[in-house]
Amino acid sequence: MSITSFDAVGRRKTSIARVFLRPGSGTVTVNNRTLDEYFPTVTLQNQLLAPLHVTSNAQNFDVKVTATGGGVTGQVGAIRMGLARALCLANPENRPVLKANGMLTRDSRMKERKKAGQPGARKRFQFSKR
Repeated sequence: MSITSFDAVGRRKTSIARVFLRPGSGTVTVNNRTLDEYFPTVTLQNQLLAPLHVTSNAQNFDVKVTATGGGVTGQVGAIRMGLARALCLANPENRPVLKANGMLTRDSRMKERKKAGQPGARKRFQFSKR
């Protein structure tokens, strides 16, 4: 029995993306919308599709994504990581290429929490000597 679908999860900031990879013609669907519809800028599209281009699989798989939380850039980062992980499951030979391009490393940068008694995470109220 062979696996026909490869599922993976990617995260960045507060965004979470579930990526479903199936053999196909190269269509990408994000939250039941086309890639051009969901991410209108070419820069975001290229960033998202980078794992497919690096491994030369752009026309070999159909990608279906469910992305939640965060903003546009965070979601692109999460999808990119999930896609890279799914490609590793599909073919373990993809791993060294993806790892060398930093696509399997989780970007751990998160928003720092606001501290008590202060207006923000680092900002302090104005100091008055007298």
